[in-house]
Amino acid sequence: VLNINVGGKLFQIAYKVAAQYPITRLGKLALYTDPMKKLQLCDDYSVQKNEYFFDRDPSIFHYIFQFYHSGVLWVMDEMCPSNFVEEIEYWGIHLKYSQRCCRILFEEKQDELNEYLKIQKELEAELEPLGSVEQFEGKFLGRFRKMIWNLIENPYSSVPAKIIAVMSSIFVLISIVGMTLSTVEEMKHKTGKMCIEQLEVVCAIFFTSEYLMRLIASSSFKKFLRAAFNAVDLVAILPFYIQILFENLDEGEMLYHEELHKVENVSKLGKVLKLIKLMRIFRILKLARHSTGLRAFGFTIRQCYQQVCCLLLFIAMGVFTFSALMHSVEHDVPGTNFTSIPYAWWWAAVSLSTVGYGDSVPDTVLGRVVAFGCISFGIILNGMPISILYNKFSDYYAKLKAHENET
Repeated sequence: VLNINVGGKLFQIAYKVAAQYPITRLGKLALYTDPMKKLQLCDDYSVQKNEYFFDRDPSIFHYIFQFYHSGVLWVMDEMCPSNFVEEIEYWGIHLKYSQRCCRILFEEKQDELNEYLKIQKELEAELEPLGSVEQFEGKFLGRFRKMIWNLIENPYSSVPAKIIAVMSSIFVLISIVGMTLSTVEEMKHKTGKMCIEQLEVVCAIFFTSEYLMRLIASSSFKKFLRAAFNAVDLVAILPFYIQILFENLDEGEMLYHEELHKVENVSKLGKVLKLIKLMRIFRILKLARHSTGLRAFGFTIRQCYQQVCCLLLFIAMGVFTFSALMHSVEHDVPGTNFTSIPYAWWWAAVSLSTVGYGDSVPDTVLGRVVAFGCISFGIILNGMPISILYNKFSDYYAKLKAHENET
């Protein structure tokens, strides 16, 4: 027999049994006649006891030992998939020797573990700016850039950093309030308009200074441009400068063109300026930089994009199906709103979402049956992904909060 000592536990396997699997480590140990080759297969050998020593996990080797006697590799749920795969690869045994039921469950558990590790890695990447201060070592003005980076990116590093983080959030809110007040009729007179413009200038100067400080302190220019939060910062400040550029172009055009052409040009530029001013609403996304909840929400949407896309696909299918059914049973009713399938899309959309404005309602019995089916389908459809999204959001939020506290 082969005397096998695995982590201090002794096992005995007949040479004949081990030799049945010649590609495995113990099979080779049984078949080799050269002592040097045998020593290469084990960690140590005791001449007195005639024992081959292996510094491996004895609890998992118990299943390897059973495999040589039964020909079946049993997989237990309590074992770590990564550790088990590492052990059986060391002993040269393939997972195909296990039963199909065990193999399916094991592979599912392995996929879950890989997915968990992937999510953990991405969650840590969410907080990478907080731990990236080491990247400044040995670089030009490294200590100064590190100080600025801590000041801007890590609000927990010092009291001034926390003040800047609070000021950033306050300026975002002030900017949104100013944009909202600019649409109020009472604020469109000269004094109110001037105050809002001055407020916008102050906010734009603060956001520009903040962006330039981040750019100067960044350890990698490419990483800085690829970062999502920095793209949001850029979108937050660009509308202000584009608006100034268009207004100057507008003044230049008015000096060189005829009266009719000037009016047309002002009209076109006015529409463009309205669109550019509307882009300022994206400044509210800057709050996500200092809000764990918003970051967890964005991370949840990114991780569950397949479920979200699937939900949107089902909604689109429901809208097309029920709008077609409603049009087919209601199009002959005098004064109906369902004159065509596209006109019925809005009704189907609000019914699927269970909002039901009541602006378009069926008049026939068949139409009400279709409406009931549409609403029932909407309730089932909306109920399916909510629990998945909420559970993942709460899980990601807790993990992000834990990582932040550790950092």
